[in-house]
Amino acid sequence: MNLFTQLENENRQEPLAQILRPKTLDEYLGQTNVISNNSPLLNLLKSKRLFSFIFFGPPGCGKTTLARLIANYTNARFVELSATSSGVKDIKDIVASAKENLIHNRKTILFIDEIHRYSKTQQDALLPHLESGLIYLIGSTTENPSFQVNSALLSRTSVIQLNKIDNESIKKIILKGFDYLKNQYGDVIFDDKITDFIIRFANGDARSALNLVEKAYFSSSFKDEKRYIKMEELETLAQKTNIKYSIQEHYDLASAFQKSLRGSDKNAAIYYLAKLIESGEDPRFISRRLIVTASEDVGNQDPNALNIAINAHKAVEILGLPEARIPLAQAVIYIANAPKSNQTIMAIDEAINDIRSGKDYLPPMHLRDCHYKDAKKYGYGDGYFYSHLDYNHKQQFLPDEIKDRDYFKES
Repeated sequence: MNLFTQLENENRQEPLAQILRPKTLDEYLGQTNVISNNSPLLNLLKSKRLFSFIFFGPPGCGKTTLARLIANYTNARFVELSATSSGVKDIKDIVASAKENLIHNRKTILFIDEIHRYSKTQQDALLPHLESGLIYLIGSTTENPSFQVNSALLSRTSVIQLNKIDNESIKKIILKGFDYLKNQYGDVIFDDKITDFIIRFANGDARSALNLVEKAYFSSSFKDEKRYIKMEELETLAQKTNIKYSIQEHYDLASAFQKSLRGSDKNAAIYYLAKLIESGEDPRFISRRLIVTASEDVGNQDPNALNIAINAHKAVEILGLPEARIPLAQAVIYIANAPKSNQTIMAIDEAINDIRSGKDYLPPMHLRDCHYKDAKKYGYGDGYFYSHLDYNHKQQFLPDEIKDRDYFKES
């Protein structure tokens, strides 16, 4: 270590979340579905054999920590890259050093944070080295790998989903943070309301929880050689809780939103509307979902639903957020309350399916266009009856091959 590195380490202010990162599997909290007695992953680790994984879960749930613990448990070399600042050259350098370490009987785990940001070329660069066992990959991502990681890499790894950390575990992490700060810098007084507030603020994110613990401690009032954390001070420190929103959440929320409208649950629909808005979703996407639902799930049971949805879309274009939330909510309530029928979508999809499956027939001769020279010579238009003369007059409109087809079923 040179002088500059030493000075850098001495002057660096290490975050509390980094200081308290679990050092053993016993300290690892909140993922009992992954690490528990006789869990598949723990049994793999006990075998001392390494495998490649992709950890998928929300921020602050312990993806990086678990990767480090696996390396410690298996005595493997741990090399960390960020997908936002690394590339193929970095992978080649790590592969070269991994070969040298294998000579000394030490395996290499390559940890790539936010692996979904790697391009296809960068992901492909990993494949031969995973196949040969030269390196073992642990990728972490907040995005569903099924959408963001190519199939070749997925086939060579096991995807393990981590969940938001439960409130009980977050509470333990918070109290551990306060205990550490007390031991290092002096006593602090706070009540259960403070802990509950931080739990709600963190929303399952251990890093967010410890960051707020650290801010709350050092910004607290000082009296009689003790610190006192007050709720109003904590609320000032705490920024608005960010909704965790990835590509999967985008589709999941849109799905829940539309299904709630279809199921006539206006409370659920309003809740998912609020969540879409607070997640930063484009309000035009929301209004387009309303238009689709008005036709697909309400249809001609209440044709006015489509008018309401289209007007909400226009209002979004005119107003923008935050005002557009009001006409959006108005349309949501109307469509949720409207009587439902899926006759429209069932009819058009069944007809399209017929055509795609080979039932692609020409119209009967009497319906074909006869407004051009020689049309009559081919028999086009012969026998057509002008329906306005007598709406009770029966004539065939479907092609002969499917003349009795009925696309409309009772909802």
